Amino acid sequence: MHAMQYEITLPADYDMGIIHERVATKGHLLDSFPGLGLKAYLVREREAGSPVNQYAPFYLWGAPEGMNSFLWGPGFQGIVRDFGRPVVQHWTGLSYAEGPAAASAPGTATRRRTPLGEGVPPGDAVADAVAGHARAARRDGVVASALAVDPRHWELLAFTLWAGTEAPADEGERFRVLHLSAPGRAGLGRGRQW
Repeated sequence: MHAMQYEITLPADYDMGIIHERVATKGHLLDSFPGLGLKAYLVREREAGSPVNQYAPFYLWGAPEGMNSFLWGPGFQGIVRDFGRPVVQHWTGLSYAEGPAAASAPGTATRRRTPLGEGVPPGDAVADAVAGHARAARRDGVVASALAVDPRHWELLAFTLWAGTEAPADEGERFRVLHLSAPGRAGLGRGRQW
């Protein structure tokens, strides 16, 4: 499993209705994209209390071939054409879990990044994080959750989809989910990814 996200931060006075319309008219195009586990079409909006207006889709890929097909294909080229080329963040998957609300449509997502300290052996830190992730994914309201790591910057990433419009305040950055494409969600390996 591979996690991927890019963030397009927009001006404070940007009409976020443009993004909503874009997702409403084009979001379904990835509903059957080969190799895609899931894509959460995420936004943060100043009028909803966010510090920024942002379009920040999050992806879980079952294999790099699907991710590469997207990045080098027409879908991502449309993003580049319309918004410029964003930095694409990428993490190696550590763990994936379906939560108690797995049958629900997600309304909210959270992302928490945690640096791994220099004095901490990476194997120990990852083992602890995977064990904690398994417990956290069983909480009420969790639709699905992924844990990943960026070994270049030694950063853990916890990403969770929540049923409804409210997610716990202490879960990190909060996003609204406009659409979920999940053609390969059932095929994402459960639990530890190695």
